[in-house]
Amino acid sequence: MDRYTALAVVFVATIVAVAAGIVHCFGAIVLLRIILGLGYAAVAALLAVVFGILTYARSKYAIAALIGLIPAVYAAYQSYTWNHPLHIGYITAGYIVAAIAGLWWLTEPDMSITERLRSAQALEKAGKFRIAARKYEKKGNYVRAAECYVKAGMLESAAWCYEKAGMYNKAAELYEKLAENKKEGYYWKEAYEFWKKTGNKEKAAECLEKYAGEEPWYWEDVAKLWEETGNKEKAENAWKRALEYYTKEAEEEGVFWEDVAKIYEKLGEEEKAKQAMMKYVEYCEKEAERDAAWWKHAGEAYEKLGMKEKAKQARKKYEEYKGGRDQHA
Repeated sequence: MDRYTALAVVFVATIVAVAAGIVHCFGAIVLLRIILGLGYAAVAALLAVVFGILTYARSKYAIAALIGLIPAVYAAYQSYTWNHPLHIGYITAGYIVAAIAGLWWLTEPDMSITERLRSAQALEKAGKFRIAARKYEKKGNYVRAAECYVKAGMLESAAWCYEKAGMYNKAAELYEKLAENKKEGYYWKEAYEFWKKTGNKEKAAECLEKYAGEEPWYWEDVAKLWEETGNKEKAENAWKRALEYYTKEAEEEGVFWEDVAKIYEKLGEEEKAKQAMMKYVEYCEKEAERDAAWWKHAGEAYEKLGMKEKAKQARKKYEEYKGGRDQHA
């Protein structure tokens, strides 16, 4: 048992012992009066502070704080005098009802009482689509909720509801519309994800292609998608865009020359693929000077280039490095 747990146990035990002592000497009613008195005194003190702050801020909620403060003070006084104990019961019941009403209000603070009491269908007919959508959503009727959200112009909420309903095509269409309206690439990515779930690879590729215009890292995925659809022309165009991206990255960080080489192979440009692979080998050998683990990658690259002797030498250096590590372990 740690220190804080031990202190907590001692504190609880002390409280129980004091309560038991009061009941033994003065009876259970006295204990109840003390508990109620202290409880309502604390509530009254808290509400008094809140009332003071709200009054200073000239808030309209100061009246609500005052309405809560007065019965708390009266209940604390009655706990002391015990002249009308039943009044304390009424006040306690009132606080419970107020707490429940407050929680009910907090669930939808922007909804009026009449709107809370009306059905989703009635609200929809009245043209209050946003509130109707929320009610449909709470009932699990995600399709009707989505339809109302669309009418309310809340397309993201509608897309989420269509997703919950398993209608991924509808969600994808809405994300496309959001991408066009808001000019944000993120929505093209979302549309791509949902078209992919429907199995519509062509639509998925179209959306990802638009996203790749902003995030060129995805051109390779676009190319692969177009290959899966059988559209060789679009796949080739996407591979060329991916090549542009990887070439630019490789000029800054040499590790990407391997990706450049693979794409040149895809495009049937063998000589350029070899040149890119040679640049990758140079990068690997340079990295191997500070981390011999890179000899493994250098060996693999030489193997692809058909330079067997060089590949053999690189593998040997890697094995020597690996053997030295095993001995130290």
